[in-house]
Amino acid sequence: MTALIVGLVLFLGAHSLRIVADDWRTRSIARIGEKPWKGLYALVSVAGFVLIVWGYGIARAQPVVLWTPPVAMRHVAALLTLVAFVLVAAGNVPRNSIRAKLGHPMLLGTKVWAFAHLLANGTLADLLLFGGFLAWAVLCYRSARRRDRAAGTVYAVGSVRNTAIAVIAGVLAWALFAFWLHAAWIGVAPLGVSA
Repeated sequence: MTALIVGLVLFLGAHSLRIVADDWRTRSIARIGEKPWKGLYALVSVAGFVLIVWGYGIARAQPVVLWTPPVAMRHVAALLTLVAFVLVAAGNVPRNSIRAKLGHPMLLGTKVWAFAHLLANGTLADLLLFGGFLAWAVLCYRSARRRDRAAGTVYAVGSVRNTAIAVIAGVLAWALFAFWLHAAWIGVAPLGVSA
């Protein structure tokens, strides 16, 4: 469990600097330069991600069960995860209506993804992993919206074409992950089927 916790601290900590130390972050970038900052940020993030994956794998081998979710929660989680994939896609497709309305759909997608996984899983490792990401995404979204209001940020009106691209890309990515990659990479077939 230690590797998972350290990984979460590193990964989410690096991704929380705009929330807890935005002024320090800005000064540090000015002091060392943007490229070295991005390199250091990437290094810490990758180290954290590797520790999360490794630590979660170890924790899954000897799970500490906190609760046993009803089987129906898997179906709810699958539906919520579909929404999460569309939101994440909308965060990466420029000028779409979802982004114009929500501002930071990728963070909302992270919240929905984490919440969905908390509904369907009940071990201590799940609580740490998905609960940590949910708490981070809630705080990060609130911070980002506060910065938007302070800066008077207005998101570009989305086109029907780009909105359709975001939705289709999200649905296709979800289907690929739900029906194949989740089982191949994580060893769990979320819909009870695998290729």
